[in-house]
Amino acid sequence: MDMSTNILNLLLPPFTIIFLFLFYPFYLLIKLVLCLHKYLHFENVARKVVLITGASSGIGEHVAYEYAKKGAYLALVARRRDRLEIVAETSRQLGSGNVITIPGDVSNVEDCKKFIDETIRHFGQLDHLINNAGIFQTVLFEDFTRIQDANPIMDINFWGTTYITYFAIPHLRKSKGKIVAITSGSANIPLPLASIYAASKAALLRFFETLRIELSPDIKITIVLPGVVSTDMTTPHCIEKFGSDFILSESVSKCAKAIFKGIGRGDAYIEEPSWMKWLFIMKNVCPEIVDYGLNFLFVSYLKPYFKRD
Repeated sequence: MDMSTNILNLLLPPFTIIFLFLFYPFYLLIKLVLCLHKYLHFENVARKVVLITGASSGIGEHVAYEYAKKGAYLALVARRRDRLEIVAETSRQLGSGNVITIPGDVSNVEDCKKFIDETIRHFGQLDHLINNAGIFQTVLFEDFTRIQDANPIMDINFWGTTYITYFAIPHLRKSKGKIVAITSGSANIPLPLASIYAASKAALLRFFETLRIELSPDIKITIVLPGVVSTDMTTPHCIEKFGSDFILSESVSKCAKAIFKGIGRGDAYIEEPSWMKWLFIMKNVCPEIVDYGLNFLFVSYLKPYFKRD
């Protein structure tokens, strides 16, 4: 055991360097060719059945509108029935010929089974599953009154997504469909004041990267890593803590359009806004610099809003 580990420790570093210098340019060329192929073969989603969780607002709502414009059939899931009906009616006006709403809670495993069962009962198939439901958090970890108060974040963001994915897999295999996981840039970049939220999104990232290997080639998986997006989940938190001058980086409609385009191309990852991709690269290449910058931002600008009594 120790001998094999020592051999890997000895051989892997020079092998990696040789690969980067000799083979990486060919890898980039192949990736370019594949990218061009994706642009030329954009998926036609007309009459395809798409189930979207967290569809009553934010990214989920606006992704539903993008699918509706292209004639997809929609199953919209969220806890707020009244908001779901508004999104459903707007989707019909935008071009979707068949829309159903299924109120419920993704953190409830029986509800998740119901979402899939009702979708299959109504449409007879499932082509895309958009895992978008989630809740946000802005609190110092040590400021939780009870540590159990953090449980709903993991229950909804992580377990809710895994529950519905579990029930959807058999139907997505039949249709050679897609799973889309809306995670967060905080899955790769430490996000102060959102420790449990970031952990739930990091768990989703690794879960779906593993699932991609297990389900290939039957089901394709797209992982979305959005940055700060102006939604009714994030905006109230930011305004409450930092005031109305807090600058949000991107509108939710623009983010949803980019996500839909990435899904249609069959992208493995979607970073939106696109500058997030370069921040991830910096984190991998120069982690200390990114950590220092985030620490400076937290201590200088964010922490004063969260002073302990």
